[in-house]
Amino acid sequence: MLKAILSLACAVLFAQVVGAQTTNRVSATESTVTATVDRIDKFSRTLTLRRDNSITQMVTVDPSEKLFDQLKTGDKVTVRFTESVVVAVRPGASLSLPKDTTSDAKAANDDVLQQLKTVVTIDTIDPDGQFVIYRTQDGLKAMRVVNDKKLLQGLKAGDRVEITLTRERAISIQRAK
Repeated sequence: MLKAILSLACAVLFAQVVGAQTTNRVSATESTVTATVDRIDKFSRTLTLRRDNSITQMVTVDPSEKLFDQLKTGDKVTVRFTESVVVAVRPGASLSLPKDTTSDAKAANDDVLQQLKTVVTIDTIDPDGQFVIYRTQDGLKAMRVVNDKKLLQGLKAGDRVEITLTRERAISIQRAK
């Protein structure tokens, strides 16, 4: 009887530890970017935007947004869109290159433009929660600004984490002033 109680207690404790380690941290944000239209794909209604620092970003524009049809390469625009980030600790998970899981995500939500998943190792976490440095499967060291500090709660150097980034269609688009 004592063995059974100890076994049950160990199983419950193990489940709590594993559950605590695999808690997902989710942050959904509405972002605004002002950039120059670099490319326009009329068929897919996708804009490639180039920011001042030469970073490009693709945004899919909803058919109800009429300004899209008037845009030309070189126009300066302000676009609002939503994106979410899910961070989940995955002890012992194999590092992976970013995997495009967009088709699975679109099955659940047609507004999804892009979804990427990857497993990385946390290298450094800024004590103020402003950025994180991680290592990828191919050995690259990357730094990312963190907009929502709760994504880093409970994480420590050496943790293997799965990151899921989901971008949705643009909410609005305007000519920049």
